[in-house]
Amino acid sequence: MLSHLTPICSGFARKLLCTIALVLYANPAAAHVKWFCTYDVAAPPQPIRLVLNGEFRNLALLTIAVLLVAGLLDRTPLGLAMLRSLDRATWFLRDKTDVLVRAVLGGFFVALWMNGGIILTPELKTTVAWVPWLQLAIAVSMIWRQTLVLGALGMATLYVYAIDQYCLFHLMDYPIFLGLAAYLALSAVRAAPFGLRPLDVLRYATAITLMWASVEKWAYPQWTFPLLATHPEMTFGFTPEFYMRAAGLVEFALAFTLACGPLMRRTSAIILTAMFVSAVFEFGKIDALGHSAIIVVLLAILADNELPAPRRSLAMAPAYFCASLAVTVLAYYGVHAAFFRAAIG
Repeated sequence: MLSHLTPICSGFARKLLCTIALVLYANPAAAHVKWFCTYDVAAPPQPIRLVLNGEFRNLALLTIAVLLVAGLLDRTPLGLAMLRSLDRATWFLRDKTDVLVRAVLGGFFVALWMNGGIILTPELKTTVAWVPWLQLAIAVSMIWRQTLVLGALGMATLYVYAIDQYCLFHLMDYPIFLGLAAYLALSAVRAAPFGLRPLDVLRYATAITLMWASVEKWAYPQWTFPLLATHPEMTFGFTPEFYMRAAGLVEFALAFTLACGPLMRRTSAIILTAMFVSAVFEFGKIDALGHSAIIVVLLAILADNELPAPRRSLAMAPAYFCASLAVTVLAYYGVHAAFFRAAIG
């Protein structure tokens, strides 16, 4: 009997190690595929029944187990000691978070203005003459707190224009820009609607952005296959299909934990920052331009030492994770079907 179990355990161990390795070294997974490969958002996605297969469920169970362990650590003396260490290591970022975000956004929009022909991200092209000048105006508005509301309005204008040119489904990849606009506007007037600080609003927008992007990896894994063909070492000997399934779950879990307790969200911010920065070295200035905004947001989340209000029951963490997963997958497929009349398989 043991001889029959050995290959099964060995296979699971290899897949477990692969999933862990994805966390530590996931350049193609961190790169936004639309910036580098051919894509067609109107094409039918992979049927849900093929996405949520047995292998996916096993990986999801493993992910839930890891989240439970991380949640337990969040509440221990060791977890508190780790938080204090993070506080000491990030004090300089915490004191200048607002300035850092504004400076990077200013540089981001100056780069868009100088490049020309890009609305917000590399694949969102335009030839309209007013867009670069609005981008320059947004960059200038970052200098003074009093003009941040105008900068936020400018970002929202670019987002709406991109929706008009590329459709809402495509722009649902980038709610982080709406989060940044809200962050700027709320920071300018020093408001905290419903008790949410500007950084909290931005953190949730970032989590939604990354969770949506992870579903794209399952719905359209074939978009990334050309990148994996040029980086075969990244798959660790597994099939591209398994790689994309595991990479998507890693990204989804990390995004989910951005909305969790302080240690989990700050650790997630460290891992995600490392992934995006490593992707910049792999894919160059296009990736640097496209991901500069999310990298500075992750640094702000990493430095944030605000403790949450009363904590939710740890026992409910799997339910929250599964609910978030179900809602995001169904929303992705449902919105796609609404726009392109694709069947939800």
